[in-house]
Amino acid sequence: MASRFDPNFTGNVINAMGPKTSPRLRQLMTGLIQHVHDFARENELTVDEWMAGVQLINWAGRMSDAKRNEGQLLCDVIGLESLVDEITYKLADEAKDAPTATAILGPFFRADTPYRKNGDNLVTGVKDGEMTFMHGQVVDFETKKPLVGATVEVWQASTNGLYEQQDPNQVEHNLRGKFVTDDEGRYYFYCLRPTPYPVPDDGPAGKLLQLMDRHPFRPAHIHIIATHDGYKPLTTQIFDRKDKYLTNDSVFAVKDSLIVDFVPRENDPQAGLELKYDVKMVPENKSAKS
Repeated sequence: MASRFDPNFTGNVINAMGPKTSPRLRQLMTGLIQHVHDFARENELTVDEWMAGVQLINWAGRMSDAKRNEGQLLCDVIGLESLVDEITYKLADEAKDAPTATAILGPFFRADTPYRKNGDNLVTGVKDGEMTFMHGQVVDFETKKPLVGATVEVWQASTNGLYEQQDPNQVEHNLRGKFVTDDEGRYYFYCLRPTPYPVPDDGPAGKLLQLMDRHPFRPAHIHIIATHDGYKPLTTQIFDRKDKYLTNDSVFAVKDSLIVDFVPRENDPQAGLELKYDVKMVPENKSAKS
């Protein structure tokens, strides 16, 4: 059958790339242009519908700043960031004794999180949470030797479902901190047992979830970034095993190996719960399966 639309148009757009285009960019842009054009043709996309999409993207851009990445959240709710994460780290996931699995960064990361001392309490002004002593060891994935001087950065939402930059009633950098591992590769601090919360509904990501008739909730989790000189940086999240949203996370980020158990802690007036979580890191020049 003859195409209802110009059969040469997409090819002309792809072929307009000049000889100085890098091979990888040419591959990526060829695939992107082909798929986007095919999507438009297959769905007979109208100008009004296309402009609604453009306005959604522009809205995400206007909302994004150093404290919130709405564009990233928009990618999260359609599963794109989790898919890219799976593609990037598939070999690590398949290894018999794998390094710590990765998970998405999320939209509420802050680059200016302060360093804190091991043993510090991240929680200020939260009266209804379950205090937790979180601790673990950062080790070399292959040798299992502790990594001294590794940085473990963590952040979490409060019990009201808000990260501190969303909530004017929370102090700056509440529930955030960077810790440096000690001579045995250990980190430890006090935090909250995380609680589930909804994706914010004040932006395009929340609006899109409503339009797709999907619930907005993320399961209870704590974000972690681990770094050490000579090792591949690790971005992940850990999830409470008892959370009811584990099987239907609104951003599709849960992996079985990232599900953890909070257990009772004895003889500690600061916390009634304990969470032990070790981090295994891969050297820069090694693969997860080597």
